[in-house]
Parts: sequence; C-alpha cells; structure tokens
Amino acid sequence: MNEIAPPLRMPEPEIRDGMRILWDVPIRMDDGLVLRADVFLPVPEGRYPVILSYGPYAKGLAFQDGYPSAWKRMAEQHPDVTAGSSNKYQSWEVVDPEKWVPHDYAVVRVDSRGCGRSPGYIDHFSPRETKDFYDCIEWAGVQPWSNGKVGLNGISYYAINQWHVASLQPPHLAAMCIWEGAADWYRDMTHHGGIVCTFWEHWYDMQVKTVQYGCGERGGRSRVTGRLVCGDELLSEEQLAANRCDLGREILAHPLDDEYHKARSPRWDKVTVPFLSAANWGGQGLHPRGNFEGFLRAASKQKWLEVHGIEHWTHFYTDYGRGLQLRFFDHFLKGLDNGWDRQPRVLLQVRHPGERFVARAEEDWPIPRTRWTRLYLGLADGTLSPEEPAGEAAVSFAATGDGLTFLTPPLERETEITGPVAAKLFVSSSTADADLFLVLRVFAPDLKEVVFQGAIDPHTPVGQGWLRASHRKLDPSLSTPWRPYHAHDEKQPLTPGEVYELDIEIWPTCIVVPQGYRIGLSVRGRDYVYPGGSGGRLSNFKNELTGCGPFLHDDPRDRPPELFAGTTTLHAGPGRRPFVLLPVVPEKGAAAAR
Repeated sequence: MNEIAPPLRMPEPEIRDGMRILWDVPIRMDDGLVLRADVFLPVPEGRYPVILSYGPYAKGLAFQDGYPSAWKRMAEQHPDVTAGSSNKYQSWEVVDPEKWVPHDYAVVRVDSRGCGRSPGYIDHFSPRETKDFYDCIEWAGVQPWSNGKVGLNGISYYAINQWHVASLQPPHLAAMCIWEGAADWYRDMTHHGGIVCTFWEHWYDMQVKTVQYGCGERGGRSRVTGRLVCGDELLSEEQLAANRCDLGREILAHPLDDEYHKARSPRWDKVTVPFLSAANWGGQGLHPRGNFEGFLRAASKQKWLEVHGIEHWTHFYTDYGRGLQLRFFDHFLKGLDNGWDRQPRVLLQVRHPGERFVARAEEDWPIPRTRWTRLYLGLADGTLSPEEPAGEAAVSFAATGDGLTFLTPPLERETEITGPVAAKLFVSSSTADADLFLVLRVFAPDLKEVVFQGAIDPHTPVGQGWLRASHRKLDPSLSTPWRPYHAHDEKQPLTPGEVYELDIEIWPTCIVVPQGYRIGLSVRGRDYVYPGGSGGRLSNFKNELTGCGPFLHDDPRDRPPELFAGTTTLHAGPGRRPFVLLPVVPEKGAAAAR
C-alpha cells in the first residue's frame, strides 16, 4: 500500500511593491520531491493567467548580483529596461514581476531540481527535469489564483526546456514564448556538426554549481528577503558533487546522436501549443538554430517567428520585446482581441552594418522570394564567384590552422543575404578525419571585417557552420539544398588522401551588404578568431571573448592531434565544384528566380 504524503504547508502571502507575494511555495513532484517556487500576484483576490519559468539559476538571486557585467551594460544602454521598476525582483533571464503583475498576470518562478532552494539531483534537460516542469505547469493551472491558462516565458535555459515540456503536452499549457531557445541537445548545443562544444562544461562550473542547493553563503542572499538563495541546508563538497551529474563527461561519452541526446530534445510532432519563437542573428553557437527549426518543424498551427540582434538578454527586457510578449500572451491567455491574430507570421529586424536594424514583416521562413545563389570557390585564385571556375585545382592547409579565405570582388549593388546558408566542399585529409569550421564574412572596401555585437561576443561574424568529416552522412528525409541535415548516427572514417563530398550547414543569418563591400567565406581548421583584437570578458564566462564567445571547440579529448592535426585539402574539378549557397533576398515585389 502506498503511503499518502502529508499535505504541504503553504506560506502566508505578504504585500510588497504593489504585489501579493508567496515565497518558497512547495510543489510536490510525482516522486515525492518538493520543489520551491516564488509566486507574484496582483493584490486583489482573483484568478489570473500565469507566466511560469522553471530553471537552475536561483530564483532569489538578483540579476545585478549574479550577472553584474551583463546588467551594467543593459541598464546603461537601454534605460527603458530599468524604468518603471525597483528592479529588486529582477532575476537572470526571466520576467520582471513588477512589469507583469500590474497587467494582471501571476508570475511563478520555480527553482529546478537541485538548484537554488529546491533540493535534488541536477541532470539538465533530462526526462526527469522535463516531467518536473510538466508537474509545475499542471500545479499552477489548478491554483485558486489561476485562471487555468499557463504561459511559459524566458530566455535561454528557460526557453530551451519549453520545447521539451511542450512535447509532453501539459493540458494547462496555453502558450509559449521561446526567447532565444535552442532545441536539439546534439545539433544545437553539445556537438556542432559532430564537434564537441566546450561551452556546457564551463557553463556548469560558472552558472550552475555556484547556485546549487546547499551552497550556503557562497550562493548569496536575496536582496528582498535576506534568505540564502541556495536553501537553508549546508552541504559538503562531497555531498554537492554526489547531487549533480558530471555534465562534461556525459557529453563526451555520447559522441553520436543516441538516446541520451534524443531524450533531451523535442519531439516536433508533439509540439502543438501556440508559440512565439524569438531568435538572435548573433547567437551562433547556441540558440538560433533551435528557434528556426522549431518554427519550421513544430506541429503547432499558430506559430510566429521574430528575429532581432544585440545581446541575447537585452531585447527580452526592452519595451520592444516586452510589448511583443504582452500582446502575444494577452491574446492567448486572456482571450483579448488585440490584433495578434493579424500579426505577421515572421517579423525580422533586418541587419545592416553599424548595428542598424530595420523591422520588416514576411509571410514565411525561409523568405519565399529568396533567390538561392551559388558562389563558387576559386581554389586557384581565392575568389568567390557566380561563375564556375574551369579546370582542376587543389589547395591545402594545416588541419588545425586558420585555413583559407575566398572573396568576391566589390559588390556592384547593395545585396541582402537573409536566411539559412549551406556549402558543398570536396575534401581529403592526411588522417582518418578532419574538422571543418566555415565562417561567412563581410568586408568593407578597405578590407576591414564587418562584425556585430552578437548574443555574447562583441565581434561576432556574419555566419558560422561546422562539420566533422566522419559525420558527413545526411538524413535525406530532412535535408534540403539550403539546410543539409546530418544523421550523426554513425562515424564514417576517411581513407587518407581520398576525396569526399561534404555538405555543411551554416546557421541562418541576415546582413544587407552595401555596394562596394565584399562577401567572404573562410574554411578553417579551428574556431574563428576576430582579427581586430579582444572583446574583453564577462563575469559569467571563463574565456576571453575573441569572436565566438564561449562557444568553442578546443577540447583535446574530442580532437586528439593524431587524428585532427594533419593536413586538409580542398579539391575542385569536373564534377567537383565547391560552392556556398546564399539566400539573396530581393526587394518585395521582385519575383524569385526559378
């Protein structure tokens, strides 16, 4: 006979700053573990739609304290973010309740299992976490202060897990805003083109272990309540280690897209809830691929795509981003006829050099009028050209070096490139494998590179793609000319000296290239490095920012020199014409080339 769990004691609400707040509300999971949530409500009693988030960054840790360099930049450059709020309740990557509760929303923040004030074992994006998230949604949907409609909103981690929990179809989940949220644990996050990304191991050290349940004073105290943000229990280092997975080791132990990865990725045919997917052009290395894939592949009938620029945390909080979110949730959680049903399916902040963005509505993604344009690599002279070069050529570079760059002549007219990008190369290696790092670049007339404030790095190039040659196998059911989709289900080693055809995905991008500028494609053997100097450091990352942010591929355990430090050769000749396929977008009204 199963024992009946004793009822949980609910905290008494208190009134602060125009909100009715319940601190550390207990939520029992199906295995008996109790998670803790903070609930922010309008003062009048009533039933309100819910904005819920579930994640590891400690609900009581102030943005300013946990991420001071990011907060300082955002607050100084975007005063609308801090205006109208005391900012005491603001936390990293989730909504500010002081800006949502006055609009008659209930805001619920849940510390995920093992993090903040919730005990348990940390296992990121695991089925256990996803089921916890499901249980929290269903709990929020039946509370006396809830109108039964739950919306999910948040950045990054708080967006990624929305895709996952939506696959379980919680009955009370009514809408999602996935703000810069990767989806596929393998392709988007841990293995770019089959190459391990070291971000996750370093992120774990810097942003999760620091707020693990049981950290005591090291985790800090809430600015509002004075409580320890990581719970009142103090655990030893041995206990802390026993209560969390070894994330870096687990990623390395799963080099193919196996069940470990599939269990931490969405099932697109099960994602049916209305959603707004908001991507960042400069988010290469983590989020934007998931935002685009979700828009393309999710089964939802009501779905919208928005794409913006600058740092990945900023526009979520600006009046622009928050206004967009409010209109979306007002429509789906409150049933307001506010015109959202006439919102363009795709809203792009079209990017120009100099950090200039111009809003434009589109009917679909990729943009239907796109002129898919091949630029062929001239191996003999380093050019990029719409004309196929004649003859045969081969050119080699050190397999872990800076590689080769191919350039167009100065453009005769302004040219917009907006959409997914793909490349086809013909490659041989002196060893049984090779890693290819492709960088789409733009250069001013003086050959100074045009880079952008990316989601993280201030010197982010226009586009990036990756492929390990032994992972060249495609999934024909999902591949398109503009988005090759690799199976990553087996390794196919190279025979040294033999030439192989490689199709390489370059993540979606946007740039309006002025007349007289040049387009470039670099084929490298290691991560891109901005040639113009350092981008400095942020408080929450270990590495200096040198062009790729924290999204590096330099783990010697994944790239042993005996396999990856040989010589890579590009080939061209009859039947072997390497090219990059660009999404050239004409002005509206111009017909797409057939």
